[in-house]
Amino acid sequence: MKLCRICFVLAAAFTPSAAFAPSGQAGGRARTGLDSSPEARRPEWSPSSWREVQAAGAGAGAGAGEKGSTAEIEAAAQKIRKYAPLIFGGEVLTFREKLARACQGQGFLLMGDDAAPQFEAYDVDMVRDTFKAILQQSMILTYGCQLPIIKVGRMVYQIEDDGDGGNQFVEAYHQKAQTINILRAFSSGGFADLNRLHGWNLDFVEQTEEDSRYRAFAEKVDDSLLFMRSIGVDTHAPTFSQVDFYTAHEIKMLPLEESLTRNDSTTGKWFDCSAHMLFVKDPDEGVQEFVRGVNNPLGLKVTDATTPEKLIELIEALNPLNDPGRLSLVVRMGADTMRKSLPNLIRAAQREGKHVLWIADPTFNQRTTPEGSPTRDFDAIRSELRAFFDVHQEMGSHPGGVRLEMTGKDVTECVGGECEVTEDRVDTPPGCDPRLNGNQAIELAFLMAERMRSR
Repeated sequence: MKLCRICFVLAAAFTPSAAFAPSGQAGGRARTGLDSSPEARRPEWSPSSWREVQAAGAGAGAGAGEKGSTAEIEAAAQKIRKYAPLIFGGEVLTFREKLARACQGQGFLLMGDDAAPQFEAYDVDMVRDTFKAILQQSMILTYGCQLPIIKVGRMVYQIEDDGDGGNQFVEAYHQKAQTINILRAFSSGGFADLNRLHGWNLDFVEQTEEDSRYRAFAEKVDDSLLFMRSIGVDTHAPTFSQVDFYTAHEIKMLPLEESLTRNDSTTGKWFDCSAHMLFVKDPDEGVQEFVRGVNNPLGLKVTDATTPEKLIELIEALNPLNDPGRLSLVVRMGADTMRKSLPNLIRAAQREGKHVLWIADPTFNQRTTPEGSPTRDFDAIRSELRAFFDVHQEMGSHPGGVRLEMTGKDVTECVGGECEVTEDRVDTPPGCDPRLNGNQAIELAFLMAERMRSR
């Protein structure tokens, strides 16, 4: 029975439905339970109403302050307003449905964040390799969790300030469009074939010790695939070669978010069409006003400085209707701090009946090597993930996902792991946050899959 269930989950994980799916599969149809549009409650909202809130003295934040009102940025926003949306409302609603199910314990979100600091770093090879690593992780996690894996990538250049004036923002738009087109092609063109992914994972396993836990785990996945073929399942069919893939980014400049906000002609809903998922950190009233009217799922960064009272306040501001799938909480704490602080936050959300998806973000802590290179420790990342799963098990809540700063490239920016990156080999590019390489990311997927399977 277990083997049959695993086969079903593997099949479901590779069945495309909307985002980055073949032409004609995406749609903007209305969704039951997601029709509580904010604009119906407060019709004064518009894509630009955040400006009135800030002008009234609400202040500025999330990158939308003085730089957000410069003439260069406004000129760029005017140009971008005439451009095509980068994603579509139907994709967002399908994504949000999946997140809603994950809130109920019926899914797990996997986000790979390859945020390189230069435009020139974003080429086809970079996108392909990181996409490949995320898919490899998703297959491992599908088997371990026996749940659908919601795959999300942040593989676009994101400008932190006004930099080289408005032209840089226009360039960033075109870079995002190119990256998303590449992802669409890879998602539906056979690159995501289930059998290919398993072969790539076996390549990783071959680099481990003869009796390693990874080999034993991979053999179980292999047995599942052999069973599927033996009963006549065509594992080369489109069901097993196409995937849904979603994008995310952090709100930095509200004028630019406004310029890509569109009203969906099918549903009448508003969407920020710059990405499927929007992340916010310490959102001011201007940001809260903007996201109030768009129907994108939101991610809120939570740290040890977030009190239970503040958390509930933010949840109610960002998701006043308590809709499942609307809000994910991205937890950024060290392992020891997480064991002390996270239970109080989960308890507060449980007490108030809040529907949120808890996501671990274990790759934000970094240190500097004696040679002056920024790095992260694989062991510390693993310890934080273990703490995340331990706390949720103790609280009876669902560990709903993970965000990893990672790349598919064979970089040596984080110390440790089976690939044995040592401190003297650390080579992190200037201005770049240290990223897990492909092998380190896959190793973490095996460890998480083992943990989830034990639940």
